[in-house]
Amino acid sequence: MATNFKIKSLQDTEFRHLFDLDDTALEKMGAVRMTVDAFPGFPCRVSLADAAIGEEVILLPYQHHKTNTPYQASGPIFIRKTANTANLGTNEIPKMLNHRLLSLRGYDKSGMMKYATVTEGQNLATQLRLGFDRSEIHYIHIHNAKPGCYNCIAERE
Repeated sequence: MATNFKIKSLQDTEFRHLFDLDDTALEKMGAVRMTVDAFPGFPCRVSLADAAIGEEVILLPYQHHKTNTPYQASGPIFIRKTANTANLGTNEIPKMLNHRLLSLRGYDKSGMMKYATVTEGQNLATQLRLGFDRSEIHYIHIHNAKPGCYNCIAERE
């Protein structure tokens, strides 16, 4: 029987205050304000949607794997100014993942990587189920394969 999963985004409340900061304050955090000039190309980790041309986004460093293992990780993420936390249904895949080459990294309960693969976005649901078919996999991080940036997390349901 296929394992159900749920994809979860980052929470909008964690980032809203950043848009009130000036560029100097953002720079001190290693972040930068940008205006989107290409579509697709600025995938928001809160809305799980590609930002539209002309939208304001902030590119910032983010620790997306907070674990006390060698696999703790951080990297750059985009956040749209108008983003609301995505609320996806069971087995729902956000449109922004469909057209990307993705890297999946599956972790056990202690945060150790136990599974990894690369897939085209249109095959994501199948690959998530294959990962979750392994009983030791507790959650799977979804990254953009070429730049390596974190997108979101999938959890088994």
